[in-house]
Amino acid sequence: MFLSLLAPIAVAAAAQPAAPRPAEILAVTRRVADWQLAHRTTFDHMPAARASVRNPRDWQQATFWVALTELASRDRRYRPYLLDLGRAEDWRLGKNPFHADDQLIAQAWMWAARNGAGKAVVTSTIAYFENVLAKRPSGSLEFVPTRPGAGTSVCTDRWCWCDAIFMAPPTLLQLANMTGDRRYADFAHQEFRATTDYLYDPSERLYFRDSRFFDRRDDKGRKLFWSRGNGWVMGGLVRMLQALPARDPTRPYYEKLFRDMSAKLVTLQKADGYWAPSLLDTDAGTPPETSGTAFFVYAFAWGIQAGLLDARTYEPAAWKGWAALGRAVQPDGMLGWVQQVSDRPDAVAQKDTQYYGTGAFILAGTALADLAGRRTRR
Repeated sequence: MFLSLLAPIAVAAAAQPAAPRPAEILAVTRRVADWQLAHRTTFDHMPAARASVRNPRDWQQATFWVALTELASRDRRYRPYLLDLGRAEDWRLGKNPFHADDQLIAQAWMWAARNGAGKAVVTSTIAYFENVLAKRPSGSLEFVPTRPGAGTSVCTDRWCWCDAIFMAPPTLLQLANMTGDRRYADFAHQEFRATTDYLYDPSERLYFRDSRFFDRRDDKGRKLFWSRGNGWVMGGLVRMLQALPARDPTRPYYEKLFRDMSAKLVTLQKADGYWAPSLLDTDAGTPPETSGTAFFVYAFAWGIQAGLLDARTYEPAAWKGWAALGRAVQPDGMLGWVQQVSDRPDAVAQKDTQYYGTGAFILAGTALADLAGRRTRR
């Protein structure tokens, strides 16, 4: 068993932890996934959660279900959960016709189509995106709240917030692969570049969450780059690169962006193995935060295997991050220290959990198990 699970959360690893074996990694990953599955119809453990968390097609749950496809691809015991969910939801996407958050669950449906449900289950997904292409939004990417203090803007019909990079473009690329219709990929590439040209800070090699943060600074004058926001981007880039053919002409663009961001992020990992909620705030007193950390571990582990990242630089960071994530798993299997739904760095506590945090943990665990398996085969 992964021994660091027993370590107190406040104790940082003094030395680089030994990499566990694949079976050990998957055992912890299953334990966290099983806890979430056991609590999928109860929400008393998330008193701060929005009502929308009860909707399996909402992005909060969808992140978990999409991540579970990775575990189900390695352990058939998890397949019925996904197939049963799709049938119960009639394989539909969210109600908003353009919002990226409502499109993420389609990745789980496309996995199901390839794993026993049949291609007919993506009929709703195709119809949804045909509407997107026919009525393609073309408004500004400026995030202007619909009312004072609101966290939503009319710009969210497009990808005007960096979280959308995890939700929508990988979905479109997977759909292009499944149907052979390149229009979906062309749309994804065009919108991705528009979002990146607008939100990416090339000097920092990080994304602003949205335009409201261009000029904001913390109390020490540092730019505000949200950990989970950039985690969404890194996780999205992984899943886009997985869906892109090896000789796709767009691939070098995404590979360079992935390497550039990784090179910055590896310098921001704290001594305790976590990334801070505000990435540039690496002060010792910042709290643990597992959702952003898990996405970065996922990206590093996959990037090493894909030959995009140097193992000598990134593998120690990935294992250090995994050890930190292990310390956040509670005795019952619940993943703690997950910052709640937000759009910026915010407070986080040991008992804070959420579906998307568990999902990011599963992505990290499955990618690291693959990496550890490759290491043992050398």
